[in-house]
Amino acid sequence: MDIKTASSLHRLRLVSAPEAVSFILLLVCSVLKRTTEFNAVPVMGAVHGILFVLYVVFWLDAWNRTKWDLRTAALYFVLSVLPFGGFFAERKLKRAAADAVIASRARREGTVGA
Repeated sequence: MDIKTASSLHRLRLVSAPEAVSFILLLVCSVLKRTTEFNAVPVMGAVHGILFVLYVVFWLDAWNRTKWDLRTAALYFVLSVLPFGGFFAERKLKRAAADAVIASRARREGTVGA
């Protein structure tokens, strides 16, 4: 894995958890808006919108660089629109990055012929 691919996956991983938190907070604010006088939906909606757009841009970049198959790319996109899905995406991306580092070190040391 080259440095550009690794950095695109890292950016996607960094934005996935905050996007998930903002989505959950937006849902909480929506409930509070209907049950109390508290209305933070416009603010949280804007914050979540910006984070979601960043997620989609980074997702497209990662898809382009990693050459994911359609199933993997769709999985990461679906995880972005599910509550708590961003946390699963972050964990999955972290595991994939660790596996790539291990494979890269093994190839460099000549342990793996791949």
